[in-house]
Amino acid sequence: MVSNAEVVVVGGGLEGLAIAWALADRGVRDVLVLEREGLCSGGTAKSSSIVRCHYGVASLAAMSQRGVELFADAEEILGSDVGYRRTGYAVGVGPENADALRANVALQQSVGVGVREMSAADMRELWQGMYVDDFATFAYEPDGGRGDAYLLGMAFGSRARELGVRVRQQTPVTRLLTGDDGRVSGVETAGGERISAGTVVLANGPWSVALAEPLGVDLPVWAQRAQIVMVDPGEPLGEVPVFSDLVSLQYVRTEPSGELLFGNSDHSTPEYADPDTYRNRADDSFVEMAGEKLAHRFPSWAEPRMITSYAGCYDVTPDYNPVIGPAEVPGLFLAVGFSGHGFKLAPAVGRLVTDLIVDGVSGDPAIPAEDFRLARFAEGAPLVSRNPYAGAGQMR
Repeated sequence: MVSNAEVVVVGGGLEGLAIAWALADRGVRDVLVLEREGLCSGGTAKSSSIVRCHYGVASLAAMSQRGVELFADAEEILGSDVGYRRTGYAVGVGPENADALRANVALQQSVGVGVREMSAADMRELWQGMYVDDFATFAYEPDGGRGDAYLLGMAFGSRARELGVRVRQQTPVTRLLTGDDGRVSGVETAGGERISAGTVVLANGPWSVALAEPLGVDLPVWAQRAQIVMVDPGEPLGEVPVFSDLVSLQYVRTEPSGELLFGNSDHSTPEYADPDTYRNRADDSFVEMAGEKLAHRFPSWAEPRMITSYAGCYDVTPDYNPVIGPAEVPGLFLAVGFSGHGFKLAPAVGRLVTDLIVDGVSGDPAIPAEDFRLARFAEGAPLVSRNPYAGAGQMR
């Protein structure tokens, strides 16, 4: 079989579907999305789906702000609720990071983020029973909160289909095809079908590496296992803010059910994994660590208990920031390595990829495309925070 499309998107997760929607919304509707399993069944289904703009990289803060803007109007834009709940987002730091937090707040405000510094007394009001004496200061985003990456991805997919995009599930791509001139000309699927394309976009996370390698494109992307514990706090918490604790290195957010999601923010000793075979529950040592961190931060909880646990994989790069842009091989486009940021960035990722494919430049001056170029690693110019937090690891 031989078929064709103007753009083939490899990967039917959140980023791939956001790209397909943005292309179709711009008028590029001869788009085919190929997903190896079911839509949003990979990393998207495991996302903690936190809405925040707290970054020390201006372009990332701006991209997250574009995400907040879409989440707020998702029913009008996408025709579907994407689970966005404006609970607020707070981040707390110790004395050694107070100046960095203030600098980051100023940076975020400069790109339109509604964020402000907040005192310990303010935090006590928002989170009753939280121990805050080891924090120096906090930043607070009223528009932050939580969403649902699966709902968002499926909403992008549904709207893209309405606009004419074709989506095929259970269709693994096994090889990128090239013409005599070396340009990527399409893909080959596991079923032996060859699909020609003007542009192929790799938006399939850690599975992109094996497809790019035969073409001489070395993608520094690895699957990093991330563990999550779900906790019953033993008392109703209400709609408290999502909280990023950069003293104990943890993050917590409530579920609609009232349970609490706990994640680790210490990435100093990453665990790399095979994205197809990793262990899908938290290790005993992780559960014990989670209990200790939660007991320190929330000493007033009388009878908290673990409900369940699971694990997922981030697709990480050396600087924990994504690669978005054309590869050195003509006809190949990259949108990989989202390193845990993908949910909040997805709306802006779709727009940026579309702008670069259609126009060759970013259409948003606050989001320069060169920030996300693959070549930055070979150049020794990683994309890192202007105001890093000492001891807080990556992902900022």
